[in-house]
Formats: sequence, C-alpha cells, structure tokens
Amino acid sequence: MTGPPADILVLRALGIGDLATGVPALRGLRAAYPAAALTLAAPAWLAPLVDLIGAVDRLDPVDGLRSRPGWGRYDLTVNLHGRGPQSHRLLAPLGVPLWAFRNPEAGCLIGPEWRPDEHEVARWCRLVAWYGAPADPADLRLSAPRAAPAEAGATLVHPGAKAPARRWPPERFAAVARALSGAGHRVLITGSAGDAALARHVAGLAGLPGSQAVAGRTDIGELAGLVAHARLVVCGDTGIGHLATAYGTPSVVLFAELGPHLWGPPAARPWHRALWRADLAGEPPAADTPHPALAALTAAEVVVAAGQAIGDRSHASHRLL
Repeated sequence: MTGPPADILVLRALGIGDLATGVPALRGLRAAYPAAALTLAAPAWLAPLVDLIGAVDRLDPVDGLRSRPGWGRYDLTVNLHGRGPQSHRLLAPLGVPLWAFRNPEAGCLIGPEWRPDEHEVARWCRLVAWYGAPADPADLRLSAPRAAPAEAGATLVHPGAKAPARRWPPERFAAVARALSGAGHRVLITGSAGDAALARHVAGLAGLPGSQAVAGRTDIGELAGLVAHARLVVCGDTGIGHLATAYGTPSVVLFAELGPHLWGPPAARPWHRALWRADLAGEPPAADTPHPALAALTAAEVVVAAGQAIGDRSHASHRLL
C-alpha cells in the first residue's frame, strides 16, 4: 500500500458493550484517515448504534466469527475483535495490511503485545496508536437518537445479563426498583425480548404495573434513546451500562468476576458508580448462580449508590454552568 488507505475494514463482531468500548479507537482511525471509507464488520442488529458513532461509513453484517465479512476491496484491515488467532485468520485472506495484536500462531509477527489486565477501552486505543492512529480513551460519547422517547426522565432498572454469573438476583433488583419508585422515580424495567418474563417478574415483585416492564418492547435504538434521556440506570455489567457512560447518564453498575478496572466506566466520572467486591473476585462461581463478587452486593448498597450518582451528576452540571 502506497499512501493513506482509501478503504478500511474494522472487525468488532460482538455486542453493545464491545461496540461502545471500541468507539474511541474507531474515532482515532477516522481522525487519522479522514478521507477513507471506513467499514465496520459487526452484527446487523447493532446498526442503530453504529449510526450514532459518527465515524463509520458502512456496516458489514457479521455474526461473530462464524461468518466472514463481505469480500470487498480494502487497503487496510483492523482487528478490534480480539487477540487472535481466529479473528486474525478471518481477515488474513483479504491479503492487505492488518493492524492487530502480535500473534505468531496466526502468522502475525508484528504489533503490540496483548495485556490481559488492561481496560477494554485502553486496549484498543493502544492498538491503533501503535500503528499511528492516536485515540482518546475518554472519547466515548454517542450521539442521541433524533426522536426523544415518551418516557424521558425515567429510571431504568435492567436485570438481565447473558451469563448467569453476571445476573444479580431479581429479588434484589425488585427491592431497588421499589425503593426508587417510593422515592419518586418513574421506574422502567428494561431488557431484550428474552428478558421480558424476567422484567415482568421484577416489576411484580417491586409492586410496579406490568406496563412499566418494557423489556422486548424497545429495539436497540429506542433503548439508546431511553438511556440518553434517563434519570438513572441500574444494571449489571452489561451493554446498557456502557450506553449510560456514553450519554453521561448517572448509573450504578454491578460487577461480577471481571471488575471495573477492566470493563467499568471512567473513574474520573463519579456519577457512574461501579460496585464490586474485589476481595471475592477470585472465588469460583457455582453453576447458574451469580458470581460471589456480585452476590455479596446488597440492595441497600445499590440504593445508596444511586442517590450518590444522581447527586454527583447534578453537582458536575452546576459546575459547568
């Protein structure tokens, strides 16, 4: 390749939180190559969020590493998916320069070394910076969807998570929802379509009407709109917590075995409260139960943290006036 690349393909075929933590690296690429066409290989259902980044020209739908990105003509490929070798090998057939972590097993003999104890945002910023595209780890903000939600100002309680180890007990989410509702919050129980029954269960335990269990009734763009205009988000270590960070919405995020030093919100933003029992992080989880570092957190702790997050956000806003 001579001269700057005209067409760049970036692989990040993962979920909401993975996309959100890759935003600064994508913006670093855009700043380094403003004239290039930047294609992101990611799941099709993330399209509404990809549009809110402002650095991506096209989405190439890819379902994890089980399918290949469209074989267009590119001048550069960038692996923001993982350390390899599978993700490296997915891009190798394109036969163009690859920005990736060094992985001799995949035939990638140059690049920075992978650090297992590195925060996910810093990791991908370091990768693109190593190759000459500096990125700002604090550049996490997403644009808000154009249409404001009817439920602007709601507090969102999000009890779902993919892995059982990251699912805080629904009874505790319900206790938090009940306490916040009693304090004057308009509480909505959010989630995916697969979380609909869980959301109704939590709403029932909290004494909330079923209409306030909105899991499965919002697509990903509508969920982003709810978060952008929310009063507060309470959730486990899952994608909606990263949306709260992207929109500066006060949040309380509950962590399991992987702590906030790896996946949490920026420490400099105190209105994002990360709760974690670091002393229990090394304990082995039992099957289909919350990890001990998560299970040790109480509803009372979360309610207190919620008040602190809202107060810190209010104080920060006043300082900017």
